[in-house]
Amino acid sequence: MRGISRLELMPEPEDPSLLTAVDSDAPGYPGEAYGISDEEARMLRWPMGPIMRFLWPWGAVGFSAIVVSILLLYPSIYSLIGEVLDSEWAFEDSGIRDLQESGSLGEGVRVCMVDTGIDISHPDLSHLTLSGFRDFYSEKDSPVRDIGTNSHGTLMAGLLAANGSFTGAAPSVSLSIAISLGPDGKSANERMVSQAIRWCRISQDSDIISLSLGTAPGSSFSASSDTLDAVREALGDGIFVIAAAGNSDSKQNLSDVSSPASLSGVIAVGAHDRNGDPWVDSAEGAQIDPETGEERIFPNQKPEIVAPGVDLWSCRDSDRDPPYAFSTGTSDSTVLVTGALALILSLYREEIAGENGIIDQHEMDLVKVALANSARTDSSQSEGHDPKKGYGLLDAQDWSRQVEIEFGINQENI
Repeated sequence: MRGISRLELMPEPEDPSLLTAVDSDAPGYPGEAYGISDEEARMLRWPMGPIMRFLWPWGAVGFSAIVVSILLLYPSIYSLIGEVLDSEWAFEDSGIRDLQESGSLGEGVRVCMVDTGIDISHPDLSHLTLSGFRDFYSEKDSPVRDIGTNSHGTLMAGLLAANGSFTGAAPSVSLSIAISLGPDGKSANERMVSQAIRWCRISQDSDIISLSLGTAPGSSFSASSDTLDAVREALGDGIFVIAAAGNSDSKQNLSDVSSPASLSGVIAVGAHDRNGDPWVDSAEGAQIDPETGEERIFPNQKPEIVAPGVDLWSCRDSDRDPPYAFSTGTSDSTVLVTGALALILSLYREEIAGENGIIDQHEMDLVKVALANSARTDSSQSEGHDPKKGYGLLDAQDWSRQVEIEFGINQENI
């Protein structure tokens, strides 16, 4: 006991989790081995005396019991930890990883995200060269940044385009970013949102506009809303608009998805968890379109699809340690559907556009038909459309196959 009390535990420079027992008078490693001063290196050492007095005798019994319990429970503990820290399930469950194996990561597809911005210095986003960046919130277009307190825009951009510690849904897209949300991640005002959407359409010539935003579920912009007009203009130009169904308060009795997701031509996206169950706060769609007063029909019932959106690991402010965080909501699931469609357009845009090279309303409807027909359902979903689950869960790989069917695409000729 006396001999042990004179020892100290010294961390190895190459792996600080490894501790070497040395005599307390031994000089040990110099500070430069750890990248710190000699005095700070000395402070890293743990004296064995107090540890042994704590452990012996009864502390040793308790400590041993804890160690044995951890060893016995390790497989189940590791399984739980792995599930929490790994959101790869979202890309696999949605069929995105399978579709990526077809050879596309979104090359040649122009995606415009309207959000709080992007931290382009993040290590998982440093490969990006933005096609465009505009700040409609503070009207300061330089430097490129994320004004969101919780890095909402960077979280969304990571799910789409990260290529580092994890791979996003479509990391090779041509990405444009427009700021129209305030630091709290909410719409600052309608004018900013409509300006951002028109910038995506006109200046960026986008193929897809991704809107992880909207009014409160159950409320909507007026029929004469400038935001809805901007979305209609984008749809009229053959641009796919994908928007969040909205995060509702389960205690409130809300009647519809958020706006502009409520518009007929927009793809409204709800969220589900890793078990395939709809997220409790994912907004439900109404049978009647509040804009027209008519019943919504296939393939434009709301929401159209649900995708993974609970506890997704993504990028955040690169000044944070670690520069990652979990995110939950229909914003996240919207981005995964955006990425899935980007992969499909990268593969089949010419075939979808047809001989005139222009994607029209009929062709956009066929893409939505393919989405509805590809959605995964379970036995609990007796009808073709569920107000919470939409047509079912996103299956990007089958969406691609259904696009082949709807457009008569012969794989052998591609």
